Formats: sequence, structure tokens, C-alpha cells
Amino acid sequence: MIGYVIPVVLGFVISFVATALPGLLNMTAAKVSLKEGRKSAKIFAIGAATVVFVQAYVAVTFARLISRNPELIAELQEVGVGIFAILTIYFFFFAKKKEKKKKDMELKVRSKTGNYLMGAMLSALNFFPIPFYVFVTVSFSRGRAFDFSALNTFLFVAGIVLGAYTVFYLYIVSFRKFQHKTEFFMRNVHYFIGSVTGIVAIITLIKILRNQH
Repeated sequence: MIGYVIPVVLGFVISFVATALPGLLNMTAAKVSLKEGRKSAKIFAIGAATVVFVQAYVAVTFARLISRNPELIAELQEVGVGIFAILTIYFFFFAKKKEKKKKDMELKVRSKTGNYLMGAMLSALNFFPIPFYVFVTVSFSRGRAFDFSALNTFLFVAGIVLGAYTVFYLYIVSFRKFQHKTEFFMRNVHYFIGSVTGIVAIITLIKILRNQH
């Protein structure tokens, strides 16, 4: 029984942590709740979670293929360093400039589609989860905390979706209580994400250098 629980818990925890900081999806869910009510916001969250399911499944599929080729893991680690370095530069120097454009796009999507499609479309625009979940899943697999059986894969992905939706729901029902505290995070969240991607790039580079000696 515990073997079925572990993949769900792992997926839930990494998804919850990755989604917890104020971002486009959870802040939009909160705003929909304030303007249109909780029911509309929950529909938005379901749309976003649907895409999270697809992204997570794609990521785990890639991770399974990668784990079968140890040489490929080493090559992808090198590629990963470059990708995370580029992301770090993007979040530190360019993300702030695009913030207004994202807000304008959000309004256009919202005016033309229902809440479910708006959630799905905004979630699909977030490209970061796929490489993140690939990296995490491969790490869990190499640490023998996760295997790629069909059932474990489904449970792990289900945990990821549940974790993301839980964060959306918490923003929907409690945003009014901490609304004033999120303004600082929203202005600086790109710096935090850039710091995380920078740390991941450095750690991965250190691992590569150690493996070469």
C-alpha cells in the first residue's frame, strides 16, 4: 500500500512547492475569484490543471526514455546547464520587461474565451514545468525513489496535478487575507525564479565536473 502512496506524495510535494509562489496562474485564479466568484475561479483552475497533467505526463515520458540511456543523461546534463543558465539570464534581465505584455495578453484571452480555456491556455504558455519535471523525475529515478511502471507514472502525475490544483484552490479561497503581502513577490518573483535556475545550473555543473574526474 505504501508503494502506491509514495509516488502521489512525491508528485504532490514537488508540484506544491513549485507552484506555491505568486505567479501568473495562481494570481489569475485569485483575481478571477475576486471578480467573478469562486465557482468561475475553480473552473479556471481545472483548465490549468488539465494542461499540468499533460505537461507532467510528457515530462515523465521523456524522463523514462532518458533513464534508459545513461550516456544520454550525461549529455542532457550538459545541455541542462546551458538551458538553466539561459533561463537565469532571462528571468534576471528580460522577464520584467515582458510583464506588461503578459498582462495585456491575459486580458485578451480572458475576453474571448471561457474560464476553463483561459486556464488551459495560460498554463500551456508556461514552458518551465516540462524540463523541471524531467529533471526531478530523473533524479528520483536515479535515487531509486521512483520507477517508471505505468501505475507509478499515473500516480506520480496525479500527485503533481493534485499539488498544483491545491495551490490554485488556496489562492482562490484565501487571497483576500494576504493580498497586500503578494505585491512584493509579484514585483520580484522573476528574480527568485532566476536564482533557483541559477542554483540548479551550478549544482548540475558541479556534478558534471565531478563525474569527469
